[in-house]
Amino acid sequence: MKQTLFITRKLPDTIVSRFNEKYEIRMWQHEDIPIPYEILRDEARNADALLTMLSDKIDEEVLAAGERLKVVANLAVGFDNIDVKKANEKGIAICNTPDILKDTTADLTFGLLMAAARRIVEADRFVKEDNWNSWSPLLLAGNDIHHKTIGIVGMGKIGETVAKRATGFDMKILYHNRSRKPELEERLGVHYCTFTELVKESDFIVCLTPLTEETKHLFTRQVFQHMKKSAIFVNVSRGPVVDENALFDSLAAGEIAGAGLDVFEKEPISASHPLLTLKNVVALPHIGSSSIDTRTAMMEMCFANIDAVLSGKEPIAQVNK
Repeated sequence: MKQTLFITRKLPDTIVSRFNEKYEIRMWQHEDIPIPYEILRDEARNADALLTMLSDKIDEEVLAAGERLKVVANLAVGFDNIDVKKANEKGIAICNTPDILKDTTADLTFGLLMAAARRIVEADRFVKEDNWNSWSPLLLAGNDIHHKTIGIVGMGKIGETVAKRATGFDMKILYHNRSRKPELEERLGVHYCTFTELVKESDFIVCLTPLTEETKHLFTRQVFQHMKKSAIFVNVSRGPVVDENALFDSLAAGEIAGAGLDVFEKEPISASHPLLTLKNVVALPHIGSSSIDTRTAMMEMCFANIDAVLSGKEPIAQVNK
């Protein structure tokens, strides 16, 4: 009897079909509509493996329902949507997709930084809305990026990759992390500092820290008020790391110059959210790793992780060994 794999979003047949002979594959048949929680829980009852999205809540109830469940493969680096403690109790492997998305996410991070600093999206709308009547010396003037100071909060693999890109702009690179990285300091010339020092001294503050109990609402109104008035804030980690009301108030009051956001406290963010009324906010729909090559590689890694666990082998990436 084949083992059963349930996939919580519709994935390309070119990837899924490779495993049809080996596994009984069931799949939610929508690419852009999240699976309802009740259906996910019911599907878990008969599944040996789940391939999940970051938007899927894999809590104690879902894991308890999966009496045959051996592995959950999350199509993401983060796994804050999964009750890892409960998974440990049940001996369920939790797998993710590290490393393969770091460059793509770093590219997007710098794209957001540049778009916010140079007012690229605002300028695009300006032209398309037929507002370009003449040239003027300070028309949509933004902030320079080269020779400025970038502060990276969370110097993991993506943070390091962002730092590499910053060297190409001749930027001074500050970082704050749970632990210092002497080898990285020597290799890339980055400088470790306290969180407060980073916030005060940086022209660009890039948030890449994981979401934990300690980092929830790390960025408060007081933190934003310590930033330079010309500072650009970029968040490509998790939405709840930022107090969005505080960010809106600081942007609206001119306490910082702008923000580039790929993540939000509640996703999808409502079109009526106050942050989206501000011209100095560039907002994206959580697409940090969304390139064709990278998302394909992430899907393939999820299947490889599942196949390894169900075959009694060591998966490529397991977060709860």
